[in-house]
Amino acid sequence: MDFLTSQTHLHITTWVVGIVLFLIAALSGKQSKGLHMALRLFYILIIITGGALFIEAMSYGQGMLYGFKFIGGILVIGMMEMVLVRQKKNKPTGMFWALFAVFLFITLFLGFKLPMNINFLA
Repeated sequence: MDFLTSQTHLHITTWVVGIVLFLIAALSGKQSKGLHMALRLFYILIIITGGALFIEAMSYGQGMLYGFKFIGGILVIGMMEMVLVRQKKNKPTGMFWALFAVFLFITLFLGFKLPMNINFLA
């Protein structure tokens, strides 16, 4: 397995764990303080691994689309954080859940469409 493939696997693992932690924290409500802190650690790991893939994509001349994916990922993380913080303060979260879903769909679509993805059918 080459470096790019292992880096892609690491990135996918971090965002899958991050989304699972987010869903658990969101469904558990206010008492998820430690879980929220663990999720923030995964935000950092997701950004670091995604940034490394973005830098790698720049060397292939694919920077613009990967830049959109990077921005989409940052927006997904932002919406995750907004849902949890507003939920903790007993404020409405419906709009942020919708934005989370839209940004997640866009980011996943770009991630699986772009050339540095993992080919599940091969």
